[in-house]
Amino acid sequence: MKTSELRQLYLDFFKEKQHAIIPSASLIPENDPTTLFTSAGMQPMIPYLMGEKHPAGTRLVDSQKCFRTQDIDSVGDNRHTTCFEMLGNWSLGDYFKVEQIDWMFDFLINKTKLDPNRFYVTCFRGMEEIGIPRDTEAAEKWQAKFKEVNVEAKIVDNAEVDGMQGGRIFYYNEKENWWSRAGVTANMPVGEPGGPDSEMFWDFDPKGELQIHENSDCKDLPCHPACNCGRFVEIGNNVFMQYVKTEKGFELLKNKNIDFGGGLERMVSAINDDSDIFNTDAFAKAKAKLEELSGKKYGENKDEVQAFRVILDHLRAATFLIADGALPSNKDQGYFTRRLIRRSIRYANKLGINTKFCADLADMYIELYKDVYTYFVSSRNKIIEELNAEEDKFSATLENGLKFLKANVASWEKNFQNIKFNAGFSFLLYESYGFPPEMTLEELLKYPEVSKQLDVEEYWKEFRNNLKKHQDLSRAGAEQKFKGGLADTSVQTARLHTATHLLQAALRKVLGIHVEQRGSNITAERLRFDFTHGEKMTDEQKSQVEALVNEWIQKDFEVKCEELPYAEAKTRNVMGLFENKYGDLVKVFTIGDVSGEICGGPHASRTGELGKFKIAKEEASSSGVRRIKAVLE
Repeated sequence: MKTSELRQLYLDFFKEKQHAIIPSASLIPENDPTTLFTSAGMQPMIPYLMGEKHPAGTRLVDSQKCFRTQDIDSVGDNRHTTCFEMLGNWSLGDYFKVEQIDWMFDFLINKTKLDPNRFYVTCFRGMEEIGIPRDTEAAEKWQAKFKEVNVEAKIVDNAEVDGMQGGRIFYYNEKENWWSRAGVTANMPVGEPGGPDSEMFWDFDPKGELQIHENSDCKDLPCHPACNCGRFVEIGNNVFMQYVKTEKGFELLKNKNIDFGGGLERMVSAINDDSDIFNTDAFAKAKAKLEELSGKKYGENKDEVQAFRVILDHLRAATFLIADGALPSNKDQGYFTRRLIRRSIRYANKLGINTKFCADLADMYIELYKDVYTYFVSSRNKIIEELNAEEDKFSATLENGLKFLKANVASWEKNFQNIKFNAGFSFLLYESYGFPPEMTLEELLKYPEVSKQLDVEEYWKEFRNNLKKHQDLSRAGAEQKFKGGLADTSVQTARLHTATHLLQAALRKVLGIHVEQRGSNITAERLRFDFTHGEKMTDEQKSQVEALVNEWIQKDFEVKCEELPYAEAKTRNVMGLFENKYGDLVKVFTIGDVSGEICGGPHASRTGELGKFKIAKEEASSSGVRRIKAVLE
């Protein structure tokens, strides 16, 4: 089965269940300063899971593109990717646990024809100490569904210690089967909702013939669905959001929600019974192009497989990120786009590719996704331009890294005593210059005095230690970023968001109607607005923009919000970001006769509440895009 086929099958299935199909949100969260990227299908849904009314109704379904920074260094095995599509369906105070399990079993077993004998599920073990019982309702419902297809479904516990025990349904603790924005129950603040979840797994080695567990790092531990050996791969998670934390403990929510998320590519892998996600059609054309460019065949040489996977994943992710406005840079989202491209180039060197190649693979992805994400076609030139420019820059960076290394080797030869220092230096080259550690090692071994004293095993041990520390910090940072979950809706943020609308209107009036938004980021302290304009603004232009915005603030316009069909909103000539990202029903915010925009963020009720608007900085963001940072005093 192809990813396009499964995507449509899933959307159609839930459409028949009276779900409204909503479009994928951008990878760059539009109104959420707490996180850099959309990393899960539920992320754009958080305001609605928290109680806000969704314009499309209470039953929703989509396929959301996602990007996870914490998985960058995990890419290289057969199942991890940084960029993927997540199939999702939601009930906002509508149906609940029984219907979700019914439909998900029907979809996976009856619609996609997965073998129920290789299908396993997990449920929440319960926490009596805080008054939350074992989720027997979910376990027994799954058991009944398996019985319908004549599969014995034994319910077992303590698989972490006792292994499979002939089980089909497994209880786990809150680390595996509880969901809240803050993670485990102890971390949840008062007022936060959460609930047990039920994960679904596919067994890629039911007879043990592939020896997946035995050949993994988990070989000395019991194998079970939540084991990390790779035999069992999670293909979806059903979250039953039914509790809220109070001062005294936990209470049942009045309106219970369903939040389901399942990796599209992983599901296709299971349906096709191929544990290598890079053998799905999502990577087929790009993989063929990479084989052509390198003269090597995917899978023939075990040492080269990782390089293929890293390149295929990273350049797909970079294509998606650039299309959504995250241009390569040293800051924020752009830092990760740059890192992905440069890591791809390093691994391409391992395959013998020493010429520009990124644009060639990007074209394969643009062609594959053009019917799903139609803006890829209009963004193609920008994507190719940015990839080519980044390859040129990185070539120069590698040269500088080599010079930096050589400049230090002379002192090492004279006083080569601290191996750990040099392994740390290798990591510095890796982080600062993108210099591969194996390339650093090759260079070091060219110098006789260094070569004599260099313990290669110790070198790699220390490099891996440095890398792990870095990964742990990155993962903690990513989790902390996302912990806020819901976009900041404070009064000051709402005022700055409203000021952003006025700023765009003023820029179009002063600079011309070619001005269009290319990105924004709003915190409680300032707004940041990226817009199309080919040259630096003059002091006079900045003063004119400030004066216009402050004039409109003084007029105390009412900020009106209407929910309209998207087609009607377009006839009113309102502004918007990406045309294909909106649903059938949208929110249109109108400010007097100066601004009309499709938007979902928090706003002030009148412009008179904003205070004095002041531009703090105007600078280049990227080619043809300027950036303004402004405050309200």
